[in-house]
Amino acid sequence: MKSSGIGGQAVMEGIMMRNGSEYSVAVRKENGEIEVKKETYKGVGSKCKLFRLPFIRGIFSFVDSLVLGMKSLNYSASLFMEDGEEEEEPGRFEKWLQKKFGDKAEKVIMDLTMVISIILAMGIFMVFPTWVSTLMKPLLGNGIWMALFEGVLRIAIFIAYVGLISLMPDIKRTYMYHGAEHKCINCIEHGLPLTVENVMKSSKEHKRCGTSFLLIVMVISILFFLVIRPETLWLRLVSRILLIPVIAGVSFEFLRLAGNSDNPVVNLLSKPGLMLQGLTTKEPDEKMAEVAICAVEAVFDWKAYEEANFN
Repeated sequence: MKSSGIGGQAVMEGIMMRNGSEYSVAVRKENGEIEVKKETYKGVGSKCKLFRLPFIRGIFSFVDSLVLGMKSLNYSASLFMEDGEEEEEPGRFEKWLQKKFGDKAEKVIMDLTMVISIILAMGIFMVFPTWVSTLMKPLLGNGIWMALFEGVLRIAIFIAYVGLISLMPDIKRTYMYHGAEHKCINCIEHGLPLTVENVMKSSKEHKRCGTSFLLIVMVISILFFLVIRPETLWLRLVSRILLIPVIAGVSFEFLRLAGNSDNPVVNLLSKPGLMLQGLTTKEPDEKMAEVAICAVEAVFDWKAYEEANFN
């Protein structure tokens, strides 16, 4: 199987698909119509050759995914605002931002939201497990067992978080669109014509998924921190934060290898990530598959890909 190179994410009642510097967002509006927007996003990696080197490119690819994902989510939400919901009165802080930054206020709000989200994620998934494992030092010592406990706790918190939010109705629908995104890519990469019927019978798990990437990050962080074990708490916290880009770079290369390989060993190592996708992807309905197909066809010539790879 040769990777198609396309990827995406679920948004509010729709899907974003990216192929190189082009991306599309397809959304099912309340009136039943599918609206598709296609734009260009070159990303940080295109600005410097250094940013495209192995183990470095993963850091900037992750940043690009966050930025593009936030833009796509905001766009999909704006369509439902247009469909009849009255816009809420801005709060004091939002009014201040509008007065201070004018037309750029929305971008500033988006950037602030992303920064706060990253800080919260680092606190919950990196700092908190490190602090808890330090409390266990009298029982576990400062060696391998404490590092393993920290890593396992980090993974447990992540799985619990993913599982709990999947119980929310809106998130469940988003996970269904996530499944439709994967099914479309699997359909193409297995040489099937991109029809609703073929998409629906394709797998909803994919080795290049962001869920797998996050799990790989946590597993690789265990390997790093088995070796790097500072004595004091503050040094441990600093090391965890500073090594995030390095761990992300290594994880990206493994995910890239997994997406382009059918090697039995690579497939075996990919299994935990695919199993975790059982929580973050749900079976979509046919209307969701239609939205996914629209998003793919806006940026990717699947017929040419299949002709080149499957005759």
